[in-house]
Amino acid sequence: MHARVRSLLQRGLVIPACPLALTSSRKFDERRQRALFRYYAAAGAGGLAVGVHTAQFAIRDPKIGLFQPLLELAAAEMTRADGQRSEPLLRIAGVCGQSEQALGEAGLLRELGYHAALLSLAALKSAAEEKLLSHCQAVAEVIPVIGFYLQPAVGGRALPFSFWRRFAEIENVVAIKIAAFNRYQTIDVIRAVAEAGRSDIALYTGNDDNIILDLVTPYRFPVRPAGQQREKANHLADEYNPAPHIGGYGVEIVERRIVGGLLGQWSVWTRKAVELLADCHRAVEKRSAIPAELLQASVELTDANAAIFDAAHDFFGCIAGIHEVLRRQGLLEGIWCLDPKEGLSPGQAEEIDRVCRAYPHLNDDAFVAGHRDEWLA
Repeated sequence: MHARVRSLLQRGLVIPACPLALTSSRKFDERRQRALFRYYAAAGAGGLAVGVHTAQFAIRDPKIGLFQPLLELAAAEMTRADGQRSEPLLRIAGVCGQSEQALGEAGLLRELGYHAALLSLAALKSAAEEKLLSHCQAVAEVIPVIGFYLQPAVGGRALPFSFWRRFAEIENVVAIKIAAFNRYQTIDVIRAVAEAGRSDIALYTGNDDNIILDLVTPYRFPVRPAGQQREKANHLADEYNPAPHIGGYGVEIVERRIVGGLLGQWSVWTRKAVELLADCHRAVEKRSAIPAELLQASVELTDANAAIFDAAHDFFGCIAGIHEVLRRQGLLEGIWCLDPKEGLSPGQAEEIDRVCRAYPHLNDDAFVAGHRDEWLA
């Protein structure tokens, strides 16, 4: 199964970061949660990410106790969907916390038939690099791991190139989600994977502010090759690099691409996200100039994301913003979060109004309206 997981990831998929459906009393709304999972599968998503940031980390609080029920419901719905698909949905779930908690969650994922863990390091903000790496290695011994560069604005931590270079040497790492919302840090991750020689690690964007550009950009780096590869490396370097020798050594120009997205933005308007990813893949395959229409779509999607994710208020209303879009489509009953203090920021609803009017071609309202009753049944 590991080989198949890698194959699916490397193809490039739309993987929505699934939100949590709640009733007005902030209890688990199983009916609407099922409808969300059915929507994503019907929209053409290649996998689901469950129990991640968009589902709210408080689901792990023993007093709330929703982590396992959410994973079990998602697994049941993915099994249901797989019966109608030629290929299975990729089953991903979040793992977080200190090592004891993370290992327990990883074991639960494996028991429930999940394919990989999206590993958050937010709980280890002060840990040294060696501690981080041993933590990641331990989880990877339980279940395949997807690395996660989570931006500090929503609870992540800065992770240097040296960490990612060594992280890429962990055998059971199958992908990395880059959600740094930062060009410098994004390049750090991709260069680290290139220098590690890990062509089997799939790269996914979590940069909701730069989705399309991430997907169409070639990332090329000069990498010092092994001795037996030097002759080939010099040839490639001459082709791509006017200065093919660095420090007296031949270099090989390694190109890596971000192939898909594991995104909160793609938890809404998912049908259109599938179409956009296909457009990006077609543009990349042609290896020519990126169409102006796709570049314009990049601006539009980023503008829409700023409203939905509440960039103006440091992402305070990001989860409520996702809920609001799904509420307007009739998939959710309301925008309730587990924390009563969480909600839309002042002016955020008006901003969502604005981007919906400005970019109607980005939404999938008609698709949802045509199937919503079926998914809610």
